[in-house]
Amino acid sequence: QVQLVESGGGSVQPGGSLRLSCAASGTIFSQLTMAWYRSAPGKERELVARIAPIGIEDYLDSVSDRFTIYRDNAKKEIYLEMTNLKLEDTAIYYCNAVGRNLPLPAWGQGTQVIVSS
Repeated sequence: QVQLVESGGGSVQPGGSLRLSCAASGTIFSQLTMAWYRSAPGKERELVARIAPIGIEDYLDSVSDRFTIYRDNAKKEIYLEMTNLKLEDTAIYYCNAVGRNLPLPAWGQGTQVIVSS
């Protein structure tokens, strides 16, 4: 199995930046597809960004020009660099892992991001 722990959330004003981190333990990290999801009040959880083991990335359209996902396989961590944050980015952000050696997707506990003026 794999354990995921997020950090880096907080409160920022519109236009601000944050970097989220997710530390993984327990399995072969380099073989996992890692992702960030978010859940906002009244909305379904949505995929924000995903990075494959070989580094291919994909993004939610509304964040593609503002967010960057990247991974450090040596540290077993992924990151989400968020710039030009908007009010609608307010949500709990969750780290997610899927892989052939995982019977089920793994989730972190979430980290809160609040964008407010």
